Amino acid sequence: MQLKPIGDKVVVEVIDEPQTTASGIVLPDSAKEKSQRGKVVAVGSGKLLDSGERIALEVKVGDTILFAKYGGTEIDLDGKDLMILSERDIHAIVE
Repeated sequence: MQLKPIGDKVVVEVIDEPQTTASGIVLPDSAKEKSQRGKVVAVGSGKLLDSGERIALEVKVGDTILFAKYGGTEIDLDGKDLMILSERDIHAIVE
């Protein structure tokens, strides 16, 4: 199944990073923080202004991004952890 976001929405595959302490101790799942990095897998058509003009999104499919910790909607699709975010919940593109 594929998702096609609408408007200024973006579908992101969450990158699950192993979390370790400075001394190298691997933290259990209960102590891990939620990942804020992901790879863009689909983008909407852009934000629609009151004038009827549509502004294209700044991110594109394949970009690795940093997003708000508590933004968006988490879903599980075909065993993948995905998030549906508004463009305003995206903080940066990792280059």
